Order: sequence, then C-alpha cells, then structure tokens
Amino acid sequence: MIEEKFSILGGGNLGSSIATGLKNYSVVHEDNLFLYDVLERQRNLLKEQGFQVADNNKEAVRNADIILIAVKPYQVIEILKEVNDELDPDRHIIISCSAGISSEAMYGVIDDRMPLFRVMPNIAISVKEAASCITPIHASEEQKKLIHGIFENLGDVHYIPEHLMSTATVASGCGIAFVMRFLRAMTAGSVEMGFQPSQALEIATKLLRGTAELLEQNAEHPEHEIDKVATPLGITITGLNEMEHNGFSSAVIKGIMKSYEKVTNGK
Repeated sequence: MIEEKFSILGGGNLGSSIATGLKNYSVVHEDNLFLYDVLERQRNLLKEQGFQVADNNKEAVRNADIILIAVKPYQVIEILKEVNDELDPDRHIIISCSAGISSEAMYGVIDDRMPLFRVMPNIAISVKEAASCITPIHASEEQKKLIHGIFENLGDVHYIPEHLMSTATVASGCGIAFVMRFLRAMTAGSVEMGFQPSQALEIATKLLRGTAELLEQNAEHPEHEIDKVATPLGITITGLNEMEHNGFSSAVIKGIMKSYEKVTNGK
C-alpha cells in the first residue's frame, strides 16, 4: 500500500473502476483516496459506494499527491486550466488516462517540470486484470517506480512510446468491449442450441479464461492452438470457415481501425 494521497478527477466508468481497484486491493488506503465528478448524480453514486468525494476539482487536487485525470479528451485542458494554480511540480504527479490529448498539449497549460504519466488501462482494473500501457514524461526513477507499482498491482504493465498511446487506447481501452461483444455472440449461439442463458454465459466466460491462460502458458501464436482443434473434415474448421466467409476477422480488424481513426483524428 502506498502512502501517497490519490485523487481521481472524473468518476465515470473508467475513473470509478480505477478507484475500485485501488481501494479493494489495498493499493491506496481509503482515507487517502478522493474522487470528483462534475455530475451530481455520479458524485452521489460514488458516495453510496463508500468513496470520499471532493466538492470540486481544486479540492481534490489539494488533497492529493497523485492526480489521475479520467475524463473525456475535450475536458482535459479545461480541467488543467482550472486546477493549475493548485499544482506543485515538487509535490504532485499527474496521470492522464484520457486518449487523444498529448503531453505537449498538457504542458501548454501546466509547468513543464510537472511529472506526467500518460496511462491507458481498461475497466478490468477494478478486478486486478487490466492491461495498462504507460508513457512516463519528465518523471524521476523514483516516480516511475511508484507509478509502475500502482498499476502492476492492478494487472499487467506495458511501456510504450507516446505516439502509440492511441493504439493502446483502442487495443486495451476499447478492446475489452470488443471481447465482450464476442462473448455475447458466443452466449447467444449456445442459447440457440439449447443452453440456458446463465449456463451459456458461464461456459463462454470460462472459455475465454481458459483460452487466455493457454496462450500465456504455451506462448504460442493463436493459430498454432487453433490447429490442435481444427482437425481435417472436423466441425471446428467448418465453423471457422463459415465465420471467415462472413467476414469475421475482417470485421474485427475494420472495427479496430475505425476506432483508431476516430481517436487519431479526434472526430
């Protein structure tokens, strides 16, 4: 458990997921964890969940050593301007989890001595299973070690150059939704074949866990593992070929690239 005080500006899905992970897995003591969200209903929900909620962004910053920003990209600069007079480069560390806002843009507002980390996790951080991509900027080795430890305690950590942060946004941040949509389709297919919905979802979920563990332990390319199941004249290869005839891989790749185009073009 770190000793530093931690404030999250933005208590939506990602911000609250990060807060849940920090609190539930004792990364940050609950007395040292603050949140703020511009929406009153979200603030009330966070309070109901047992979080300390600041009255405004400035108060959240005053209560923090580490400030994590988890808002929509168009709100980041506005928030930094709002809290800039509260920021101290000798005390504070800023973590931005907002896609599409570069460090250059942020340093156009804040002191260029301010330690800054761009981080892209996903909502699985709430259950200690995030894949967090990190770019440290103007940070000391001690600060890098601190931030690494926080996110390592909530999943895997991958270091990337800043120009790949948009890629990380799609692959990790959006990617969890893409996998969920596949899971939904697997469940629907099993229900059509006769399983009860709850049983179908349980089997499909275990299937995903098992697949991930198999790939991690064997360190093989997915096609290598597919070949073990897709035997000649078998039912697996028949199903796979039907999916490909209907554009399965192409649809997934096109969807990923469409998300990437949107995050890079800002539209």
